[in-house]
Amino acid sequence: SLDMLMIPISVFLLAFSLVSAQYQPNWESLDARPLPEWYDQAKFGIILHWGVYSVPSYGGGPAHGQSEWFWFDWLGRKQEWAIDFLQRNYPDGFTYPDFAPSFTAELFDPDEWADLFQMSGARYVALTSKHHEGWTNWKSPTAWNWNSVENGPHRDLVAELAT
Repeated sequence: SLDMLMIPISVFLLAFSLVSAQYQPNWESLDARPLPEWYDQAKFGIILHWGVYSVPSYGGGPAHGQSEWFWFDWLGRKQEWAIDFLQRNYPDGFTYPDFAPSFTAELFDPDEWADLFQMSGARYVALTSKHHEGWTNWKSPTAWNWNSVENGPHRDLVAELAT
C-alpha cells in the first residue's frame, strides 16, 4: 500500500489547512509559503495524470498539446489535428463522454503499483483524482455518472491506491 507515501502528503495537507488563512489568493502570497521539509528533501516523486483522456491517448505531439487536454483541443480550441484524429479513429457523432466506457483500468493493480513506486525510491505519489473536464477517479456526488465508480472501470481508483 501507499501508507508510507501518503503520510507526508497527509501531513502537508493538514499543515496547509491550518495555516491557509495567512495566505491570500494571489501568486505573490502563495509563492511566499515555505516548502514542507519532507517535500524539499524528497528529490523524487511520482505524479499520475490518469483519466478518461487516457482513452484517446493522443495529444498531437509537442507542437500541439498534451493528451489530458485532448477534449479542449478538440471541442474548445477546435484544433485541426484533434478533429482529424477523431474523424480517422472514431465514428461520426462520437462525443467526449463516449470515451468513458473504454476507460476500464483493466491493468490497474494498486498493490503492484504501490510496490513499484516504493521500489523506484519515490518519496511521494500524487494521483490526479479530479480532472479539469470534471471526471473524478472516485464516486463524487457532484460528478454524477462522470466518475470511475459509476462509469468506466466501476472502481474507486483513489481509495484502492490509498489503501
